[in-house]
Amino acid sequence: MTLYEGQIGGQYLVEDMKIEEGISRRLQALGLIEGTRLKLLNRKRNGSLIIYVRGTRLALGKHITSGIEVGEVEVDAER
Repeated sequence: MTLYEGQIGGQYLVEDMKIEEGISRRLQALGLIEGTRLKLLNRKRNGSLIIYVRGTRLALGKHITSGIEVGEVEVDAER
């Protein structure tokens, strides 16, 4: 599924990024690469998503999040 289809509060693992090369490079510089774990914090009315990645909150638009393929991560009960 795409990150845009994710649920608020869900934790996901980035599997693939099918977005423009320039945007992909910028996200990689921010630490969002394949295999990265992230949490979906909020969804805005305009389609933007707020995510938590490597200790940082990022706001990404619908165009970008629709191109990021993710898989669900099972949350440990101890965390």
